[in-house]
Amino acid sequence: MLFSRFSGKCLIALGAILLSMQVQALTLGQAAPDFTLKNQQGTNLNLAEQRGEIILINFWASWCGPCRKEMPILQKLQDKYQYLGVQVWGINVEQENQAGKDFLANLDLRFPIFFDQTNSLSKTYQVEAMPTTVIIDRDGNVRFIFQGYKDGFDKKYAAAIKQLIRE
Repeated sequence: MLFSRFSGKCLIALGAILLSMQVQALTLGQAAPDFTLKNQQGTNLNLAEQRGEIILINFWASWCGPCRKEMPILQKLQDKYQYLGVQVWGINVEQENQAGKDFLANLDLRFPIFFDQTNSLSKTYQVEAMPTTVIIDRDGNVRFIFQGYKDGFDKKYAAAIKQLIRE
């Protein structure tokens, strides 16, 4: 009897701990988790303050070959759609940002680049593949998630952006 009471209390406590540790799933159609990060130029940008804009967030790493291939494509998307209310944000997920800075040195990127050195944002956004691209609509909702990068994804990104522009 003592064992069963003890076990029951432990199970309840364990259940409470597990529930408090559950991560909110990144779900299509739901509000994107808000965050503020400082970009390379030293400016803090807050996602919630960008309501009314379409935000394409790209999580990347310097060691990621597909990321290297994708970066110029992201810049072309920024150039093409920025006047229609689209922003591209690049978020490096490495704890040491020198490799990321070296990676960027040979690229002509003009969209904001952030460094998530603690990986807290990549955990919040459940980044499991490099690169991961999340597209957020004008109301701040997650509308598209792309994991990895393959040839032709630029067309998928453009189609998603065009869909959101028309809404």
